[in-house]
Amino acid sequence: MENIVNNPAPVQEKGDGGGPSYLIGVLILVIFVGVLLYFAIPAIKNAGPLEVNVPAPEVEVVIPENVNVETTPTEPTTPTE
Repeated sequence: MENIVNNPAPVQEKGDGGGPSYLIGVLILVIFVGVLLYFAIPAIKNAGPLEVNVPAPEVEVVIPENVNVETTPTEPTTPTE
């Protein structure tokens, strides 16, 4: 016995192509890029080097005028086991 399956042909639903939604998306993208370029290019042109005013820590190192480097020799020690 044979089984016959009748599947209807696929029907394209209204709105599958995008249509107005696609056009609105493209317009929003173009407007966004235009506003970005309108404000970003002058801001980039006028940007100078970044100046950070961080006060340097004041470290005062006291160096003595005379340093005693004389040492007394000690007897060598042998390691204990």
